[in-house]
Amino acid sequence: MNPLFPIEWAVAWLMVKFHALLSVFMEPDSGITWVLSIVGLTVVVRTLIIPLFVRQIRASRAMQMVSPELQAVQKKYKGKTDQASRQKMAEETMGIYKEAGASPFSSCLPVLLQMPIFFGLFRVLYNKLPEATGGTRFGPLTPELAKSASHSTIFGDVTIADSFLNSGDGGITTKIVAGIIIACMCAVTFFTQKSLTMKNMPKAALEGPMASTQKMMLYMLPFIYVITGPGMPIGVLIYWLTTNVWTFCQQYIVIRATPTPGSDAEKERQARINDKREKKGLEPLDFTPPKKVSAEPEPEPNIRVQPTSKNRGGKKMTDQEKLERARAAREKAAEERRQAQEEAGDFPVPPSSGSSPLNKGAKKKRKK
Repeated sequence: MNPLFPIEWAVAWLMVKFHALLSVFMEPDSGITWVLSIVGLTVVVRTLIIPLFVRQIRASRAMQMVSPELQAVQKKYKGKTDQASRQKMAEETMGIYKEAGASPFSSCLPVLLQMPIFFGLFRVLYNKLPEATGGTRFGPLTPELAKSASHSTIFGDVTIADSFLNSGDGGITTKIVAGIIIACMCAVTFFTQKSLTMKNMPKAALEGPMASTQKMMLYMLPFIYVITGPGMPIGVLIYWLTTNVWTFCQQYIVIRATPTPGSDAEKERQARINDKREKKGLEPLDFTPPKKVSAEPEPEPNIRVQPTSKNRGGKKMTDQEKLERARAAREKAAEERRQAQEEAGDFPVPPSSGSSPLNKGAKKKRKK
């Protein structure tokens, strides 16, 4: 049993329904009508997975934002090969992912969901369309519709079932058309990845393993298109190009509305907001993030007090200078005592010049 049969049937049904809708005001057997039917199929598929696309953008953003923390964990356990260290490293890594709301698998969901639809469309154009043209009906794809799709041409004799390697009646024209579509796919994918990894990421997140992986995908995805594109039918290439253009436009809207904090896209958004306010005569907004205030008071800085030196001049005093300073201090103390006695009502007899109690004692000793 073919596991892709339900998807192939749904793809064929959507193509037929869009063809019937477009045939109301367009030529039913025109190649442009069938090309637009494939474009309509792409729009339906991408509309259904919009929530997953938004989740992919957020997951990719979160993965690059936690890149510095993951580098710190890897550096912490570098060279440790024991089981306990490996388990501890895995636990800390998953803790970082959980805290940031990041998942390594979320960014792959839209691609994984589109792959069955992509292969289903490939089988419808490559296998079911020729079979239905031969008379074997496939679900809603009748032999008449299959003949219309197979014989409708664009740019001369090019059909949606032709490819670069199997050019059919189109010849060189088919190869040129396929080459132009592949080149457009590569260009759109390159600018999509560059906008996601360079413009919407802060500079701190542009280093490390995750950033290296994103930069490698910047050049690997276009290279994959160059390798696989020549074997794909024109209709599949149109689906691929349409979904790439849809991704670019959708990502542009998301990044413009909700850029990553600290990225160039956020600075451009802030500039646009202030430009609009300036046109309205309003003051510009200050988007500088407030400084974090710590709950604990900051410790007071230690202030070193220079000890006071008795001799601030730095010059050593002689014995005569020390004697004169001591006499001045005694005279000042005696004057202070005399003033205190006068205020108290005592009037001591002032000592005679050149004499003091100490001198009297010395005279008595000499007389003896």
